[in-house]
Amino acid sequence: MRIGVLTSSRADYGIYLPLLLKLKADPFFELEIIAFGTHLSKFHGFTITEIEQNEYNTVHKLSSLLSNDDEQSIATSYGITTLKFADFWHSNKYDLVFCLGDRFEMSAAVQAGIPFGVKFAHIHGGETTLGAIDNIYRHQITIASILHFTAASSFSEKITELIGSNNGVYTVGSLSLDGIESFKPIEKSLFYDRFQIPKQEFALITFHPETIAPQVNKTFAVQMRKALAQIATKLVLIITMPNADTMGSVFREEIEKLKNEFSDQVLCIENFGKENYFTAMHFSRLIIGNTSSGILEAASFGKYVVNVGDRQKGRLQSKNVLNVKFNKYEIIDAVNKVLKLGEFSGENVYYKQNVANTIIKIIKGN
Repeated sequence: MRIGVLTSSRADYGIYLPLLLKLKADPFFELEIIAFGTHLSKFHGFTITEIEQNEYNTVHKLSSLLSNDDEQSIATSYGITTLKFADFWHSNKYDLVFCLGDRFEMSAAVQAGIPFGVKFAHIHGGETTLGAIDNIYRHQITIASILHFTAASSFSEKITELIGSNNGVYTVGSLSLDGIESFKPIEKSLFYDRFQIPKQEFALITFHPETIAPQVNKTFAVQMRKALAQIATKLVLIITMPNADTMGSVFREEIEKLKNEFSDQVLCIENFGKENYFTAMHFSRLIIGNTSSGILEAASFGKYVVNVGDRQKGRLQSKNVLNVKFNKYEIIDAVNKVLKLGEFSGENVYYKQNVANTIIKIIKGN
């Protein structure tokens, strides 16, 4: 069975990884990776190298991302990605193609496959993020797909509403958490030395723009920087840099100002990789920002999350999440509240066992 896997960013590749390793090891499948988006961007860490290190038999590379991140550039990148994939789907045929999440470039690749009858299997569909235009892209991908592997039953119900049927809709849990119960972090001193982290408590931080209202992102980014400036007096800040989103550069600029002001307390990471990122989450004191990782994964590491703004609004949440506005006082107050708490001991609503094996069993049966 010839399987293609669309991956456009460090984030989706990390989620895919448990499934990719099993597909790669199973002789029933002929696996091909289709890498595009920020994987080919040196500005975003050139994460294609991480993919190549895993030694897949075939890795396709399609470059279509513009360096600018204003609305016109994002729309142009979408169009270029569609054009590139029109040629790709014409020349490459698969029994099934996996797509994941809600990125604009993922949507473009999928839309280009519709006239060619490409059979898509969508992971993490049915979710809601009211503060990002990704919400629209996610539902576009869902409608174009024939198989749907969701993280929770409420998401399966949403997909059933969108497509008018529950055929091909499976609730499997979050793929990124597959095998999390046996995860072993990198030895602490080795990890700290590898990234030159001061031997202090740290917060793990990721901020992205709110793409549903790009004009307010400058204000949001400034509020972020002012809040983090105060938090940096108490904790080391490990910041993973924004992805390629509308107005993402605005957040980068404010993060760089923060780094210049607190050079000894702020560490900026372009691409951690999954093992390093999970290790950072394991050793962190808390998570701050508006990334889906805080919603999907942090509860499994016993971490509280200060979730800022509306980017993740509408997403199912475990009880470890404190929601605040893009206001420096609210962010600081929430962080102070978390610092008085111990580890989170509740359940993760996204967790199920054997997600990758469940997906493989289903596609073999189809």
